[in-house]
Amino acid sequence: MSNGGLSLPISGTGAKPPFTRPTANFHPSVWGDRFLSYVPSAESDSRIQQAKLLKEHVRKRLVSSIDDNNFSFKLNFIDSVQRLGVSYHFEHEIDTALSQVYDISTKDNNIIADDSHDLYHTALLFRLLRQHGYRISSSVFFKFEDQTGKFKECLADDIEGMLSLYEATQLRCHGENVLEEAHNFSLEQLTKFITTQLSCSLVARVQHSLKQSLRRGFPRLETTYFLSFYEEYPSHDEKLITFAKLDFNKLQELYLKELGSLTKWWYKDLDVSSNLPFTRDRIVECYFWALGVYFEPQYSRWIIAKLATLGTIIDDIYDAYGTIEELELFTNAIDRWDISCLVDLPKYMQFCYKLILDVCEEIDQEMRKQGKVYCIKYVTREIKRLVQAQMVEARWCHSNHVPTVEEYMQVRATSSGYPMLITSSFLGMEDTTEEILLWATNEPVIISASIVLLRIMDDIVGDEFEQERKHVVSSIQCYMKEYKISRKCAIEELRKLVENAWKDINNACLAPIQVPMKFLMPAVNFARVVDVLYKDEDIFTNAGGIMKDHIEALLINKMSV
Repeated sequence: MSNGGLSLPISGTGAKPPFTRPTANFHPSVWGDRFLSYVPSAESDSRIQQAKLLKEHVRKRLVSSIDDNNFSFKLNFIDSVQRLGVSYHFEHEIDTALSQVYDISTKDNNIIADDSHDLYHTALLFRLLRQHGYRISSSVFFKFEDQTGKFKECLADDIEGMLSLYEATQLRCHGENVLEEAHNFSLEQLTKFITTQLSCSLVARVQHSLKQSLRRGFPRLETTYFLSFYEEYPSHDEKLITFAKLDFNKLQELYLKELGSLTKWWYKDLDVSSNLPFTRDRIVECYFWALGVYFEPQYSRWIIAKLATLGTIIDDIYDAYGTIEELELFTNAIDRWDISCLVDLPKYMQFCYKLILDVCEEIDQEMRKQGKVYCIKYVTREIKRLVQAQMVEARWCHSNHVPTVEEYMQVRATSSGYPMLITSSFLGMEDTTEEILLWATNEPVIISASIVLLRIMDDIVGDEFEQERKHVVSSIQCYMKEYKISRKCAIEELRKLVENAWKDINNACLAPIQVPMKFLMPAVNFARVVDVLYKDEDIFTNAGGIMKDHIEALLINKMSV
């Protein structure tokens, strides 16, 4: 990996005197070729048969009739199936069960307004239905308020109820004051709880929830956490746990096979670390990102993973290596999208340019096999937009320009790479149509909100590192200049935009929805990945520590059955 001061010729034919480039000194890959040596482990016939029997047990419990006697049990069981990461096996059964739950809960227009549901189950019911797209009213929580509109103090001792309420409030939308009040109340009580209790499994659950709420969590990671917590539940279902563990290990084998192929492409076929020594070597982390978007076996993650690596390389060329003259050449070449443009580019850009064209050709061939000849034009269009936005940023940086907040967000939202990645993610879903791609590229609120989240959270945690060298201004500096406020105040305002973006996402997932829920979920999951990767630091760029732990949890550590 580069340590600064690399010298390369400006063009492919004649060299200019060496000069020092403002490289960013990114650390080398944590993994190297670790995943190249993957050898699949054979799944025994007895394990396969065991999984089939356990799956049938779970299915029977999901389809059993719902009445007043088992209503609470059914809610808890559906929640556990979802949080253990096996709900993709039972989509129809869960759809049917939650439809029945909604009908029971809203009959006679009496939306669980009576006292038959305690705080825990009311909040759980609310969360499950909202997660599934039902626009259940937040008025279900009015019965827990006193005459002044505050939540009753006697609820503070019900920690399970507080935890359920806190998770439910993560699905709040704009203008839902009762949920804002509920969020603040539950946050305060849960924080008090962990400071007064020394040790118990409930403390660990509360600490995890406060650090990473379920709504904003990386789905596959949340499964690993919940598995450890669920085993301690007095009412846990042992067969469900065993099925979830077997399924986790089975999917992990699939992921390792996919990652082995990507690692071979990256290190053996391309040898990127030698050809582009200044860029971040993050193929494993890009695959992890794709795994956050969809973990289910029927989806193709390689498209997101490869395009994420391209986005990272492009970002580093514009952000940390290329001269303004070279970047103008590269931008024009991408706009022309013609292999003949190679001769005009410096050597390192030639490698990147050919790589972009090759990956897009690979995607196009795969899509054509599926009869989707229209797909690639959406990918190439987004790559062109990405590069054009990166060029605008480079000019800002070169001229020390500080744009307005609005101008900044328009350009930096595109240059983040998220419009390209989110649009391209639909290509990994077999039943994608051109209508879905048209919807995705027409700036729907849910996708715009996910992009805003990435831009702002990345700025907040990465600004100080980036400003150590010559770098385009962040949203923080734009806010400070335009509104004449301190850095601290600017960050506070930006965090408000993050909360508003989540409310936009939540609202976009409630009926009536623009497209089927399965196509909304990639945008939700892209936002979740951001919340995990950029919560307190940029763990994508600084990929040791927390990121390493996350990847080990999903790709190395097996579940003991």
